[in-house]
Amino acid sequence: MKLSLLKIHVAVLLFGVAGLFAKWLTVHPIILVFGRVFFASIALYLILQITKQNLSLKNKRDYFFLAILGGLLAFHWVSFFHSIQLSSIAIGLLTYSSFPLFVTILEPILFKERFKARSILSAILAILGILIIVPEFSFDNTTFKAIVWGVLSAFSFALLSLANRSYVKKHTALKIAFYEDAAATIFLLPFLFFLTFTFSFKLVSMLLLLGVVFTAVSHTLFIDGLKKVKAQTASIVASLEPVYGIVLGIVFFVEIPDLRTIIGGFVIISAVVYNSISIKKSSNKNTL
Repeated sequence: MKLSLLKIHVAVLLFGVAGLFAKWLTVHPIILVFGRVFFASIALYLILQITKQNLSLKNKRDYFFLAILGGLLAFHWVSFFHSIQLSSIAIGLLTYSSFPLFVTILEPILFKERFKARSILSAILAILGILIIVPEFSFDNTTFKAIVWGVLSAFSFALLSLANRSYVKKHTALKIAFYEDAAATIFLLPFLFFLTFTFSFKLVSMLLLLGVVFTAVSHTLFIDGLKKVKAQTASIVASLEPVYGIVLGIVFFVEIPDLRTIIGGFVIISAVVYNSISIKKSSNKNTL
């Protein structure tokens, strides 16, 4: 149990570090994401081969929908990195971390389930936190644009998470990740012809590191940790991702968040943690 929880923490730390690559590599976010999913899909394929998992899906429709989800994943990561490049690691991670609240709002709508009071309260708190961070409602302000891209990143990831809900019952999470990363690679490939960039050893090696260690390995650790750690507990640990990322941003880039960002971030993370704890308590009651 302790080892599994440690794996979850290490995975979340690696997730938090991934955002720093937007500052380490001053290239277009599409290039960042292309490198990430390209190397991640190769690494995931090798992991699936080593663990002797069958790569085939149940029907042709699954291939089609996972390809669409790969495009959604590409948009999610491009908007996430773009948010960080426009402003700061803190802004990008905090706005993205609101995605569980989009899930709690969208889930009842898409799956025709009952709305819960805790979901509405959590969403209100998260919106309040985001509003606190916003310096002014103007697209002339780069921080405001970064927040908008961060929220789009959160919203698209929430859609992706809900869409994956039906597939995790039929396929392993690693297999789904492989197909979505591979599809994202194909989806982003045409965009490279419209961008100006130069391949260098630093760029390729950093993208390799991002794709293998901070994507494929981190997802593998997280999924492996879920074998003995409840999903609700893992979601609470996952809320530490922006905390890890912000601390590392201070260490590596001396990006110290201002008071407005700290207060807003605290409200957002509190809303996410409250929502996760509420789900955990509700789940425990239902199992009694």
